[in-house]
Amino acid sequence: MTVGLVIVSHSVRIAEGVVELAAQMAPSITMAAAGGTDDGGIGTSFDKVQAGFAGADSGDGVVVLCDLGSAVLTAETALDFAEAPERIRIADAPIVEGAVAAAVAAESGADLERVLAAAQDQAPAAGASAAAPAASGAAAVLEVELANEHGLHARPAAELVRTASGFDAQVTVNGVDAKSMLRVLALGLDRGTVARFEATGAQATEAIAAIEALAAEGFGE
Repeated sequence: MTVGLVIVSHSVRIAEGVVELAAQMAPSITMAAAGGTDDGGIGTSFDKVQAGFAGADSGDGVVVLCDLGSAVLTAETALDFAEAPERIRIADAPIVEGAVAAAVAAESGADLERVLAAAQDQAPAAGASAAAPAASGAAAVLEVELANEHGLHARPAAELVRTASGFDAQVTVNGVDAKSMLRVLALGLDRGTVARFEATGAQATEAIAAIEALAAEGFGE
């Protein structure tokens, strides 16, 4: 089971489009589009959001992304009537970037609080389950000149994040957390740029070896 996502928008097409985009990066994650009013107009629907909560929750919880203020109010109202409100988190995050980052984190096996943190691009809340801090030691380092036509854009960045997240190690690329989709994308690494990967911790060597293999395959492209 994995954490699911619900996308709440005033527009049916926006909600469905965000789900479609996020699914390109994380095809195994259950996502529900709760867009528009009950008759398909512009607005939000309590019933659609409530159905989205039920449809996206496989048992590990749901992270909700909203587009505008009244969408948040609708989601909060639906949360008040949810059967398991403790398994639902409403993210304070941009709907598109947050959904993509959350979906990649969920597909990497992150729990509810870490998926929420990925959407909001922050550390998990105090008390949330998390991997133990990586052991100190010399860093394993890899430098790669990016050959992808569009550099480290969304799809290859998602592959990198999934790969880095699979190891008990702190991994960075050009100084930012390689397990954060939003931070990797913010680097804007184009074709021909040298990406410097560093890893420390119990599985640092394995993490760098996996990234080297991924880079040799064009980061999945």
